[in-house]
Amino acid sequence: MTYLRDALTDRVGEFIQLRRDIHRHPELAFEEHRTSDLVAAKLESWGYAVQRGLGGTGVVGTLKRGTSARRLGLRADMDALPIQEATGAEWASVKPGLMHACGHDGHTAMLLAAAKTIAQDQTFDGTLNLIFQPAEEGGGGAVRMMADGLFEQHPCDAVFAMHNMPGTPVGHFVFRDGAAMASSDYVTLRIHGMGGHGAMPHRAADPLVAAASIVMALQTVVSRNVDPLHTAVVTVGALHAGQANNVIPALATLELSVRSLDPEVRRLLEQRIKALVAAQAESFGVRAEIDWRPGYCVLVNSLTETDFARQVALDLVGPERVTLHGPALTGSEDFAFMLEKVPGSYLLIGNGDGDSAGACMVHNPGYDFNDDNIATGAAYWVALVERFFAQ
Repeated sequence: MTYLRDALTDRVGEFIQLRRDIHRHPELAFEEHRTSDLVAAKLESWGYAVQRGLGGTGVVGTLKRGTSARRLGLRADMDALPIQEATGAEWASVKPGLMHACGHDGHTAMLLAAAKTIAQDQTFDGTLNLIFQPAEEGGGGAVRMMADGLFEQHPCDAVFAMHNMPGTPVGHFVFRDGAAMASSDYVTLRIHGMGGHGAMPHRAADPLVAAASIVMALQTVVSRNVDPLHTAVVTVGALHAGQANNVIPALATLELSVRSLDPEVRRLLEQRIKALVAAQAESFGVRAEIDWRPGYCVLVNSLTETDFARQVALDLVGPERVTLHGPALTGSEDFAFMLEKVPGSYLLIGNGDGDSAGACMVHNPGYDFNDDNIATGAAYWVALVERFFAQ
């Protein structure tokens, strides 16, 4: 299949420019109007039937050929992040405080490059659905698209998605069976006490001391309640209380991120955190208010589809550029919700390692998608479509 990569390498110039254009004009969750317009126009010009509006700004391009009932879905995300860019690139964001810091501009460009090649060069028998999703970055765009009837209106027998991975050699593919990315829950703890003078603490109920004790006690949830062979993360990312050194505040607020790779562990974490916080607060004579907000579910790759996707990569780039079963990640991804409805697989493509620019981690002001991946990623999608409908 090296001919695919060679052919696409010769024709991806327009998609490198397209990726950089999207990068210059980042849009946050459910605000991807310009990007959606661009995607829809390209797909229509290549002969896809285009539906817009699923999930607000989502786009689905459908190409049906022949008489086969087989149906395939490929998904790319489109939204950016509220981060001030610091790459210094010629194509850097023109919008202050917004940037494509996760590579969704590249994911969109790879799938569009594949879409053009498939429409113009490939023959197949079945229905191909290209899903361009809004609001992956915490907005739950996958859930919104499905609530609007994504898989009822565009049924799929299997669905696949690809994400770039800094720290992995560019163009190197990574696969994993089963649980591959963590669930994510978000928790706000408000510790209500009674304010007072810092010189007379006995006449106050100090929520800050209680909050400090809670931070330390939370570290025992993973180390003493979760099976050591399982994965769990409890991070206190923020603690806000008080403004002066001689004033005991009436309120302390904590923000938590809670992650796991197993639904049972996820439930255990919620149970133990709630019980521990309530008990700690009572022991200090203050009151705890817990706001628990469920986020993304565990992303679970189905075995058959992951095996299929893995073989496509082996044939495309060779075994030396494929990790057959990589480690699970504690990051989260809302493609997980699509995989609850349709069997499929979520795979990674390396963005660069070592001292290369592509090694900068996502969600960092210095991150940029590696344009060298556009030809390889597009070739992968083309090869997967070819093999899927040939089965």
